[in-house]
Amino acid sequence: MPDQHGRVAVVTGATSGLGLVTATELARHGARVVLAVRRTAAGHEVARRMAGDVEVREVDLASLDSVRTFAAGLVADHPAIDLLVNNAGAVLLGPRRTSVDGFELQLATNMLGHFALTGLLLDALTAGRGARVVSLSSITHRTAHLDLDDLQYERDYRPAPAYGRSKLATTLFGLELDRRLRAAGSPVASVLAHPGLTRTNLTPRAWEHRPRLGRLIAAAGLLVTQRVEQGALPQLHAATAPGVRGGQFFGPAGPWETRGQVAEARLGREAADPALGRGLWEAAERLTGVRYL
Repeated sequence: MPDQHGRVAVVTGATSGLGLVTATELARHGARVVLAVRRTAAGHEVARRMAGDVEVREVDLASLDSVRTFAAGLVADHPAIDLLVNNAGAVLLGPRRTSVDGFELQLATNMLGHFALTGLLLDALTAGRGARVVSLSSITHRTAHLDLDDLQYERDYRPAPAYGRSKLATTLFGLELDRRLRAAGSPVASVLAHPGLTRTNLTPRAWEHRPRLGRLIAAAGLLVTQRVEQGALPQLHAATAPGVRGGQFFGPAGPWETRGQVAEARLGREAADPALGRGLWEAAERLTGVRYL
C-alpha cells in the first residue's frame, strides 16, 4: 500500500470484520482514520489496539438523522476528506425488519444510509486530494433482482433475496455515482469491491433468531470462507492502489470470485444497466431527501 500520511479516511462499520482490517491497515500506513461506528464503546476498544492516528465517531447508517448529525460534525472538523469506505453492512435472515425511518433494514443500512452519507460528504471529498468513494458489493448481487415498484420488499418478503437486493442496489449506486461524477467533471472517483466468501461475524449475527442452526452454519462456513485479512484486499486495493479509475470493480481472482488475490470483478446483468441505476438514484433521493449531482 502506498504511504497514506496526510490523508483523511472514513471507514463505516470499522469495529469488526472487513471494516476493522481496512481501518487498521490505513492507519498503519499513516492515514488519519475516522472509525464511523454504531457502537462507540466498541469503536474505542478497537481504536486502543490500533497503531496510528485514529478517532471514533458515532453513526447509525439505518437512521437518516444519525447520518446527518455525523456528517455535519465530521465536515466541521475535516473540511477535506480523501477517502470514504462505505463498508458497514447488515445481513438479516429472520423476519422482515424496518429502520427508524420505515425502510427495509438491510436496504437502509447497506445502501440508503451510504447514499445519504456520500452526498452529505461530497463537498469535503471534492476538497480532498484524489478522493475516492469505495462501496462494498457482494457476489450475491449477480443473482439479485431489483424491483423499483417494491424497493422495500413489502410483498412476499424473503430475507436472503432481500440481502442480495440491497447489495445490487449498492452496486448500482456506486456505478451511477461514477457516471454522475464524471459527467460533472468531479475529481472524486467512485470504485467498487467485493470480498468473495470471507469469514466475518455477519453470518452468525444473521442467524441470531435461530441460535443453534446459526452456530452450525458458522462452523460450516469455516470450511469454505477465506480469512478476513484476505477478504479485505479488494477494498484496500480500490481505496489506495495507484491508477485505479472510477467505475472499476475489484474482487478475488479465485474460482467464482470466492477467494484469492485481487482482480477486476464481473458485474451482474442488472448492475450494468444504466437505466436501472438512474431509477434507483431517483428513488434514493426521494427516500433520503439528499440530492446531489
